[in-house]
Amino acid sequence: MNHYKLYRDASNYWRWRFVSANGRTIADSAEGYSNKSDALNGIAIMKASYSAPVYE
Repeated sequence: MNHYKLYRDASNYWRWRFVSANGRTIADSAEGYSNKSDALNGIAIMKASYSAPVYE
């Protein structure tokens, strides 16, 4: 099952990654967050962008 993984990095910043059912990382936060709530907000933004258009 696809899922988000929330974790602390080596610098003690919060990060997230989106992991597919086969265990591969599809997306990550690309930046560390000082607050856990900010990292959770980043996940919420990704979930909300599910229906975003794709442009070429």
